[in-house]
Amino acid sequence: MRLSGGKSIYGATLGILMLEARFPRIVGDMGHADTFPFPVQYRLVDGASPDRVVRHGADGLLGPFVDAARDLVRHGCDGITTNCGFLSLFQTELAAAVNVPVATSSLMQVATVNRLLPAGKRAGLLTISGSTLTDAHLVAAGVPPDTPIATTEGGAEFTRAILDDEETLDPALAEADNVSAALMLCTDDSVGAIVLECTNMTPYAAAIRAATGRPVFTMVGFASWFHSALSPRLDGGRYGL
Repeated sequence: MRLSGGKSIYGATLGILMLEARFPRIVGDMGHADTFPFPVQYRLVDGASPDRVVRHGADGLLGPFVDAARDLVRHGCDGITTNCGFLSLFQTELAAAVNVPVATSSLMQVATVNRLLPAGKRAGLLTISGSTLTDAHLVAAGVPPDTPIATTEGGAEFTRAILDDEETLDPALAEADNVSAALMLCTDDSVGAIVLECTNMTPYAAAIRAATGRPVFTMVGFASWFHSALSPRLDGGRYGL
């Protein structure tokens, strides 16, 4: 049996492009490596602060994201994702810049979730910043324009702590913000499932599910599904390439 090479690093096939941030990352957050049951590779994108990406359309950052994605591929990654749903704006360009699959945003799940639901039901979207989530973000991810959207803006903790990149975070208050916004979203009776735009929302998915009774789709779940195609599990439970 002969093995084929060609990569620098093996066993960590999923690459994650990271914003430059210092807020606390708890287990469940994509930026906490213990979130995943498999190894991942990270690249920090210089200058990509939460404020610049979410509130200012990632202006001027396409080049740095492309460079970081190419570096991950050079170091053995077979697929690229990011840790911010607002990076759907770069989906087409990043996919064209590297020779591996790219999944930039949790928003990309909305169209698929809609196909899963009964007639008359659709996905609702929970975002960290409803005021700056534009039609361009939705179109880039294939999200129907009439999708119900709610936001954690105006809450006590979550949006402020993340987007202002604060060094402390109260998880209980952040969870309360997410649950409150999700309940508001579900006042629309057509909402049959919830897609969390923000990757930092994943630690609160169970609480959102319990409070709303709706299935909750996260970026961590999306990334794990993505990884399962890049590195299918072997019979003994190990991951492949």
